[in-house]
This record gives sequence, structure tokens and C-alpha cells, in this order.
Amino acid sequence: MDKKVRVRFAPSPTGGLHLGGVRTALFNYLFAKKNNGTFVLRVEDTDQNRFVEGAEQYIVDCLNWCGIAPDESPNKPGAYGPYRQSERKPSYDKFAAQLISDGYAYYAFDTPEELEAKRKEIPNFQYGQATRMQMRNSLTLTLSEVEELLAAKTPHVVRIKVPEDEIVHFNDLIRGDVSFETSLVDDKVLLKADGMPTYHLAVVVDDKAMEISHAFRGEEWLPSAPIHILLWKYLGWENDMPAWAHLPLILKPDGHGKLSKRDGDRLGFPVYAMNWTDPKTGDVTKGFKEMGFLPEAFVNMLALLGWNDGTDQELFSLKELEDKFSIERISKAGAKFDFEKAKWYNHEWIKSESAERLAPSVKVALQKAGIEVEDEKFLNTVIDLIKDRCNLLPDFVAQSGYFFTSPAEYDVNAVKPKWSAEKADFFNAFAEKLTLTDAVSEETAFKALAEEKGFKPGELMLPFRIMLVGGKFGPGVFDIAVLLGVEETKTRIAKAVNLFNI
Repeated sequence: MDKKVRVRFAPSPTGGLHLGGVRTALFNYLFAKKNNGTFVLRVEDTDQNRFVEGAEQYIVDCLNWCGIAPDESPNKPGAYGPYRQSERKPSYDKFAAQLISDGYAYYAFDTPEELEAKRKEIPNFQYGQATRMQMRNSLTLTLSEVEELLAAKTPHVVRIKVPEDEIVHFNDLIRGDVSFETSLVDDKVLLKADGMPTYHLAVVVDDKAMEISHAFRGEEWLPSAPIHILLWKYLGWENDMPAWAHLPLILKPDGHGKLSKRDGDRLGFPVYAMNWTDPKTGDVTKGFKEMGFLPEAFVNMLALLGWNDGTDQELFSLKELEDKFSIERISKAGAKFDFEKAKWYNHEWIKSESAERLAPSVKVALQKAGIEVEDEKFLNTVIDLIKDRCNLLPDFVAQSGYFFTSPAEYDVNAVKPKWSAEKADFFNAFAEKLTLTDAVSEETAFKALAEEKGFKPGELMLPFRIMLVGGKFGPGVFDIAVLLGVEETKTRIAKAVNLFNI
């Protein structure tokens, strides 16, 4: 590539981080790593009305959890700071003034009431070529009137003056040639009444100042592209403009429309990376982390929402993604979100992880369920035995709780219809002979005693499982017994036989 790769993830600190935002960050990160570039986190906090306390740190925590920490950020400044837009305010004023001076922008003094009246008067009102000369701005007022209004600190905004009847072209790295007719583009606000820039001005000024080489952002920003292209041109920076890549949308499971938080609420799955607590209401929106996803699985799943490496491979480590990622393999079409598929990724990653890696998370899940674990080695053995049965980390509680505490409830109805005094006698006799040196030997002894007592082993396996576990689930029943040990297994058999005899 001709120039050094510098990419940025530029979220607004207004609430939880949607998985679409995390995917944008991920693709920026992967592209930077693939090309020995720099991944920048820039916080776009110019909309003070929507700013939420704690949201910036939450964004940082999400990126860290995913393993895609930025190379430069407000917490890790480089040579291109500040990394919060609110701290870059003077630069925006200067360039807004330059655009006005060069005739590419203008002051607009319209009050909210005047704008509302115009919206009622004109259906689908847009402030632009067709209407700007009907409004109260520096194009319709005299120079002295404008100067008086500015001197009196009359509230105003600065708008771009979009040219008439032009075609704005640019090459999108995903979509190819994209063009817009300027007659369909309105005069966007560049500088707000509070002196803060809008996204349109700030993103261009900051990308230039930070020497951003490639701009990855969601497809929903495509309609804003002509404004940004014009600003790069009007500010004389056309040759420094980053290459654009508008990422496909993440769609609802039915494929109809962009996935939203409401869809997650309605269908029972998270759309945020981590739990988000609204500081005003205290409402908690659940995230993938707290639901029990491993970060490796979450990142793997996100990467394949709109990208693939051209093979049938579905499981990728972050390092593999860094090595194989390419813009050419990003799809133009939206990607449907499938929560069942997301859980499949997590299941596969849980299966492939070592017990030592899973143990801290499993221990926390067990503690939340009131189960304290003292023996780390025992926990690791249990994890290895049951991890194939777990889709989410909380599944370890149901699948392993009986190893640490005796079942509080038993599926009695699964046993009692075929229970008999003879079966009770069998289990009492079996308990007396328990050695539990290994699962294979114990199963052989079990089957031999069954034959001696006139039973088919299959008639006795389910009652034995329910004695140890409480229900019809779990790994091999003799593996369970060996881990529980002779005394605990005997205790559970005796307790259950008494219960089944009632």
C-alpha cells in the first residue's frame, strides 16, 4: 500500500455497544493487523445532549474483552491526539470559518419554530437547494445583517452549501463505484448552535488530522458519503481522503431490516457485547459476555457476519483472522443474525478450550449459584468431563452442580413406575461391593451383578444415573461415580433408594 495504514473506530459514548459496532471495530482491527497498521479509538462525544456518563469506559472494556484493544486511544495517546472530539473543538471552528469564507458553507439563523413551521408548510421538507433562499441565513440576509446577528450572539448553525446538479463519485472498497446526485442531498449542519461540530464536519477534520488511510463504517452511513466527499474537496484535502469501505448491515433473524436492541428484547438474545446499565434508570441490558459467551467465540461469530475466507472453515482464532482477513472477501449483502448459530460457535469454542482456561469463568458461574469450589484439580477434571455438553458458560452449573452438592431434587417419576423391591435389593448389594477404581471395572461389576440378580443392565442404568445426578442427563454414569468417590456414591444410592421406596 502507498501510505501507512491507519484506521479508526469512532463510536459515540451514548449507551451500550451494539454488536454491529463491535464488528466495525473488529474489521478495523483485523485490517490494521493484516497490514502492519495502527488501530485508533476516537471517541465522538460532540453530541452533548446524548452523552452518557460511563459509556466511554464501557466501550474500552468491550474492546478489551474482545481482545481487540486499540493502539491509540484516549487512554493510550499517540502523536495524533486528542482522541476525544470534545477536546478538538477549536479546529472545527477554524475549518467551518474557512468553508464560509470560500463560499462552501453559510450561517443559518432559523429558529426551531421557523423550521417547524416550514416542515408543516412543505411536505418532506429538506433544507437545501430548493428551499435555502426561503430561509433566514447568510445567503438571504445582507452582510451587515449577518454581522449584527453574529455580534449579538444570535443562535445559529453553519450549513454546507451543496452544489446543484452535480454527480459525486467515489470508489467503495466493498461496493465499487458509488455515485450520488447532489440535487437529492440537503445542506447538512456542520457546526451546531452550541459550537460543537456535527459528525459530518468532525469526521472529515479528524480523519485528516489523524492521517486515517481507510474508513470502515456501516452501510447506514452511505447517504452521508457525498457530504463528506464534498468536504474533503472543499477543504483542499481531496488527495488525502481515506479509502472508503461501507460494511453490510447485520440483519434481523428473518432478514427484514437492521438488527436492533428491540429485536433482541423481543426474541430473547443479546445485541450488546457486554451488560449495559443505564445510569439514569438503572435498567440492565444483557450482553454476550454475561450470557456466557467466550470472547473468542463472540469475535469468531462476528467476523463471519459478512466475511469469509473463501473456504468452508468456520472456526477461527483471532490470530487466524488477522492473517486471513481481506476487504475483498467482505460481502455487499446484509448478514442475517442467527442466535442458534452464535451458540454453536460458543459450544465449539468451549469444547476446544482447556479446563484451565475455562475454570475461572466456570468457578464464577458456580459461585453465583451458591456452589463454592475448593479443589481446583477436581474442578478441572469435572470441566473436561462435561464441557462437550455446554453451549454457554452458565450451562456448567446444571451440568456439574451435582459433583459439588448432592441433588436437591430427583426425577422420581422417571423411576417409580418400574421400581421394585428387587431393584432396591440390587442397588443395596451394588453399593456394598463398590470399589470405583475406574469406570470400566465398575461398569463390568455392575453388569455382572445385574445378570446375577436377573436384570438387564439397561433396566438399572437410568435409576443409577438419577440416584447420582437427580435427572436424566450428564456424562457416563460410571465416570460420574468414580469422580464422586465410594462414600459419596454409597450415600447417594442409599438416599435415593429410600426415596424410591416411598
